[in-house]
Amino acid sequence: MNDKLLEEYNLKLVKLDLPFRLNHVNCFIAEGENGWKVIDAGLHNKQTVKRWEDELAGKEVTDILVTHYHPDHFGYVGALQEKTGAKVSMTKIDEANGMQSWQDASIRKLKDNYILAGIPNEISAEMTSNTNEFTPLVTPYPEVDHYFQEGEMVNLGSYDYEVIFTPGHSDGMVVFYNKEKNMLLSTDHILPKITPNISYWFHGDPNPLGSYLQSLDKIKKLDVDFVIPSHGEPFYGANKRIDEIKSHHEDRLIQTVEGVRSGGTVYDTCQKLFQKKLTIHEMRFAIGETLAHLEFLRYEGNCHREIRSGEYWYYS
Repeated sequence: MNDKLLEEYNLKLVKLDLPFRLNHVNCFIAEGENGWKVIDAGLHNKQTVKRWEDELAGKEVTDILVTHYHPDHFGYVGALQEKTGAKVSMTKIDEANGMQSWQDASIRKLKDNYILAGIPNEISAEMTSNTNEFTPLVTPYPEVDHYFQEGEMVNLGSYDYEVIFTPGHSDGMVVFYNKEKNMLLSTDHILPKITPNISYWFHGDPNPLGSYLQSLDKIKKLDVDFVIPSHGEPFYGANKRIDEIKSHHEDRLIQTVEGVRSGGTVYDTCQKLFQKKLTIHEMRFAIGETLAHLEFLRYEGNCHREIRSGEYWYYS
């Protein structure tokens, strides 16, 4: 990312490596009146700890703003708070998701849900284990001092930003909008090259894709000029990208309807939609995304679901 694009906003990029195909996350720091504010913190691993030590050397951190609870944004927040004493802000709904998603009870329940999805036992066990492996990468959990409210203003660097709720990628995700420059810190809501993963994780919002499409329309009304995302490079023209993302999901929904024309499990449908070889980590997201599309179609009345032999069976 070109730092000069951020200079006028007095934002500094802290690009952190991730051990996935999506190999980085863009976090940011901005100097305030009394110290520095951190926006997202990456995974809690050795590389992230070292990077933040270097970036924050000699700086007093007053605030950590968490855009959503996913590990690459939320993971190191608790440990960074312990080191700095910073105030942590995030939405109440994503605080709950962050505190619960990697608890033993949630991990155990995953196994039952994967059975419902028709996933073979061996793959299900590996997926459950993969989720469990994230626990040290997201702990210790932070003490959340402030819950974001829709429409509140936060100061970051040179400008004030409006907090806008954009559920979909997570139930409680927020973006930050600067009206003066018509600029958006889009977090994972709008990405320049890939479409954000929209998954149903067997809990929370029962129709996350429906919520996501509504959130896209909400941001589209702003006709944002300049977008700074949490993955990839900044870009101009939010509405063009929004239209591309919506078109992608329209195509995906057509494919999903066709995929269950003769009926099938979530796993069956996933195999049809994702035909390249996936890692276990990627399979978790593929299952979640398939289920989100199936549930969207079900709520729209374009497919149906029943339980057969202990598994969800979808048909259109």
